[in-house]
Amino acid sequence: MESRHLFTFLNVVEAGSFTRAARILDYAQSSITAQIQSLEAELGTPLFDRIGKKIMLTDAGRRLLPYAQEISKMHAMAKDALCSASELTGTLKIGAPESLAAFRLPGLIREYRERYSKVKIVLKPGECWELRDMVRSGELDLAFLLQPETEDRELHVTTLIHEPMALVAPLEHSLAAYSRVEPCDLKDETILHTESGCTYRILFEQYLNRHGIFADPSLEFWSIEAIKQCVMAGLGIALLPLVTVQNELREGKMTRLAWDDSEQQVATQVTYHTKKWRSPALSEFLQIVEQHVAHWRA
Repeated sequence: MESRHLFTFLNVVEAGSFTRAARILDYAQSSITAQIQSLEAELGTPLFDRIGKKIMLTDAGRRLLPYAQEISKMHAMAKDALCSASELTGTLKIGAPESLAAFRLPGLIREYRERYSKVKIVLKPGECWELRDMVRSGELDLAFLLQPETEDRELHVTTLIHEPMALVAPLEHSLAAYSRVEPCDLKDETILHTESGCTYRILFEQYLNRHGIFADPSLEFWSIEAIKQCVMAGLGIALLPLVTVQNELREGKMTRLAWDDSEQQVATQVTYHTKKWRSPALSEFLQIVEQHVAHWRA
């Protein structure tokens, strides 16, 4: 059984089609088809059901998948074990919510790429619950999470820094004069929301609901940048991690209200599977993370 046929099989599964797998691997589609047919002939069973343009794993394909993944992992481990740090290769699949991907990760990813240019980094955005599941399943090598401090028996989770939250409003907003903004003060305010699965949005809404405040959920944004622009345009107020609005506050483009964020405490955490082998590429990345955390805390 040729390992390249197994790698092609894994790429077809991940890509969801022979055509996309061919693009990813830079093969002709006929080559992908030939490799899968060769693997199926050797195993004596079809691995995919082809229904129109869609493909689905057969029962045999599903049984083969974990073995192919393990062989692929062992192949990568063997290559990594023979590489010096300066020659690191391979791929790191990293997950992060938008706020961290945009405001915490660029600097450390840039430094990593400068040191280890042969390592390909794939950054997957998503909600924290989704990213945790992808780390558990092995789809991600590690993930950054923005959530209340949590532990997980399956995952190694390290808290990097506690992230203060900021309730921001347009300049000269009436609540800016308040020495302390209470939940009841938000009763008639337009609140601009992040996506419904966002951890700090959930904490914020739960806190307001406990005080009898039920904000209109109709203004929901997928982008923090869009929320900031709408706040500055006077469309409403928003609760966002302080790190995402520091520049706008410093430049006087919006105002931070006197809000007690103790009920919405979140932290930036990094997580990877407890059973995952820490390849040299992953270990070096985690070392750079530690170095950057010291700067974040300064």
